[in-house]
Amino acid sequence: MTQELLQKKGLEKINTDFQYLVSLFREMLTSIGEPGLAEALPFGDQRGSHINGPSDEKLKQAIGICFELLNLVEENAATQYRRKTETQFGIASTRGSWGETLHQWKTAGLNEEDMAQKLRTIRAVPVLTAHPTEAKRLTVIDIHRELYLLLVKKENPNWSDSERSGLKQEIMTLLERWWLTGEIYLEKPRLEDERNNLMHYFKNVFPEAVRLTDLRLQDAWKTMGFSPELLRWPEDYPLVQFGSWVGGDRDGHPFVTAEFTAGTLRLHREAALKMIRAQLFDLAGKLSFSSYRIDVPREFLDEIDEVAQLFGEAGQQAKDRNVFEPLRQFLNLLLLRLDRTIAGDLSLGEKGYFPTANDLGSELRKLRELLITLNSERVAREYLFPVERTLQCFGFHLAKLDIRQNSAYHEKAISQILAASGFEKSDYGNWNEEERLAFLNQELKSNRPFLVTGTSCGLEADNVLGYLREVKAYIDQFGTAGIGSVIVSMTRSVSDLLLVHLLLREVGLGDTKLPVVPLLETIDDLVAGPDILTAYLSHPVVESRRQSDENFTQEVMLGYSDSNKDGGILASRWNIYKAEENLTKAAGKLGVKLCFFHGRGGTISRGGGKIHRFLDSMPPGSVSGDIKITVQGETIANQFANRLTATYNLEMFVAGTARQAMVQGTNTRNDKRYEAMDHLVALSRKAYRKLLDHPKFIEFYAAATPIDVLEQSKIGSRPARRTGKRSLEDLRSIPWVFSWSQARFNLTGWFGMGRALEEFMKEYPDEFELLKNLAAEWPFLKYFLIQVESNLLDADREIMERFAELYPDPQARQELMNLIVTDFEICHNIIEGIMQKPVEERRVSKLENVRLRSEALKVLHGIQIDYLTKWRSIRDTNKEEGEKYLIHLLLLVNALSGGLKSTG
Repeated sequence: MTQELLQKKGLEKINTDFQYLVSLFREMLTSIGEPGLAEALPFGDQRGSHINGPSDEKLKQAIGICFELLNLVEENAATQYRRKTETQFGIASTRGSWGETLHQWKTAGLNEEDMAQKLRTIRAVPVLTAHPTEAKRLTVIDIHRELYLLLVKKENPNWSDSERSGLKQEIMTLLERWWLTGEIYLEKPRLEDERNNLMHYFKNVFPEAVRLTDLRLQDAWKTMGFSPELLRWPEDYPLVQFGSWVGGDRDGHPFVTAEFTAGTLRLHREAALKMIRAQLFDLAGKLSFSSYRIDVPREFLDEIDEVAQLFGEAGQQAKDRNVFEPLRQFLNLLLLRLDRTIAGDLSLGEKGYFPTANDLGSELRKLRELLITLNSERVAREYLFPVERTLQCFGFHLAKLDIRQNSAYHEKAISQILAASGFEKSDYGNWNEEERLAFLNQELKSNRPFLVTGTSCGLEADNVLGYLREVKAYIDQFGTAGIGSVIVSMTRSVSDLLLVHLLLREVGLGDTKLPVVPLLETIDDLVAGPDILTAYLSHPVVESRRQSDENFTQEVMLGYSDSNKDGGILASRWNIYKAEENLTKAAGKLGVKLCFFHGRGGTISRGGGKIHRFLDSMPPGSVSGDIKITVQGETIANQFANRLTATYNLEMFVAGTARQAMVQGTNTRNDKRYEAMDHLVALSRKAYRKLLDHPKFIEFYAAATPIDVLEQSKIGSRPARRTGKRSLEDLRSIPWVFSWSQARFNLTGWFGMGRALEEFMKEYPDEFELLKNLAAEWPFLKYFLIQVESNLLDADREIMERFAELYPDPQARQELMNLIVTDFEICHNIIEGIMQKPVEERRVSKLENVRLRSEALKVLHGIQIDYLTKWRSIRDTNKEEGEKYLIHLLLLVNALSGGLKSTG
């Protein structure tokens, strides 16, 4: 069977399973007295023939549930397709997997020792955030997980008719529960809710996903015939760590207090320690070796006696509980020390608790060496390895908490600090860069703070110093392992970074070597990034850190959202691509390794898409092997809600990082390629700005998208705007993308490309032919064009024109829609020409995905436009009635998000 035939069967499976679930959903609705609603569902053979029967409210909820059923079916089908492909075509057949990666390396003639050495240098860090994009309630996400497991359970071909009937009843009961559960937040979720959601993944999903990803690597390594000696222990594997922004990201988020940061750090630590304790306890149950069967070295037994004596009666009980079982005695004593670590009991000194995760790691290493001495390496690998690996990846901190704030906020804070400490000239925000650097260079030579402890300076200063003091309190007690980076949003100059060092000094964190990280967001900042980085790395404060730390790595965060809003998708991607090259080159001149932190979103417009293709599209030599990537909003559930999907996505991330880290950079650029791209970008940015700079664009945007609904939504704890100003600049990039997606324009993922390609073809015909040829072989361009085309296919011209009708100025509407629709049509045609094959042949799965959703989406959009019109007409005069319409509109946002498989 060919892969094409397997794909076809996979599409058939999606259709069959979806129709089965929809039929059960219809049966359930009929059984609870909703036969008209069951008949009205616009899926399958029944295309809503009785659509006037049920209320719009019930219909939209029912359609929304059907969309989620389709998403679950597609996820399960993808897992089954990968299994069948690997079974038939081998482990290397899964694109982006460990199998493909190791096969590529082997084919290229790489030495297996070099491969093993490269694996040991990889550090991949998914960072979970709580941007306001997850429209579903946590309870509903739990129901999704249960239903997915039932769907997987149904795959077993050996069930009897009776058992299949039982499964059917379980699914119908779950569907009834879902139907009677509120679908979205009618109250804004608390920060605690968002944190609890992330904690589920850190505690229950990622440890198992890491274990299974390791097994995938082991299997691929063995299949390639490589030496098992090179891949035995945790230190031989890529380091997978996890990060979080919930509780640390306060850029425009007024509810993230110092107390919440402190509480989050404590919660992370408690969860990690309890997770490790449970694994240690389980390990003790397995290592029941008898001293009558093994010969344990005397020094190992002496150490057990010494530690037991330290603990007194509790130590003696730990020994007596397992007489003649020295390995269990050893682990019992480790559990005693860990219990005191959890309780914060330091009374017995460092021998009585574990100051750091490394201290426990040293003890586990002793146990490993003993097992190897006893010729029980198999037992060590099967039972001890998972505990060591969990400790390696999660430590005593679970996830590293990044601290993020905007550079403008820091400016206000230092101005208040200077005023409170008696500086004559305290308006730091009005100083030019030269004045700022003179001040910072002088101040950073000193260790003295500006303020007497307890001095209150103003809102911004008190907030900044408050949460940094909580960070210091945590570090003083537990070390820096639980803190990620101090990220400066909207970094525009080197002074923005140096100022953070001054703020850290103010609370006594100056010597802790916390990473200070620029976030380059706009196109201008991406272009200026290498100069900012060079100046920063060359500054005496940073240079002294570099000299004292042989493993010094500088993190740089790249923003995919604001650069897109600023100049359109091509200008954003190309400038990020060049920034990666130029930043890598700038750091290389100073002998510094970079860790890029990619601020991706869930949608293509914000850097989303398949992670392995995303990694493969990066400039050669720019991936050092140390990488961080945000996982935002609904993307978290999409990628990690289910065990096998979580394993697949984690494998794609870690294997893709390793694959790219092995790619060597080149010193010379393809000048023709770069010149052609620069010309195309200039044309696309010009076309993009022509729309955004139209005098009536803001009015059109406000009317032709449901942005006003999204600003009232309850889908995240943070505001939609950074400061509350009603301007495009102040609007967060997520609702910007979300609103265009809801209105089916999707223009953040393609607008500007159509006219640009058309003009480029006319003005630079030779360069156009060059790019046309490169589209098949240059990963960056191929990935980019596929993403743009996906956004075009998800857009719907009929729906966007219906939304445009909501804007009352006919002349301006026609001008703006001419710009949009013309670009849309041209872009479709030219990309198809570049790809040199009809879209029907290339994008079979994508087109089927669109087809399955199309009819139902049109029904929902019709209701949405009707409600939006009514709500806007009464919201200022009849607030009570307006609130009712708003709730319906929020339900529609949720249902459409499920159908479109994305929000922001």
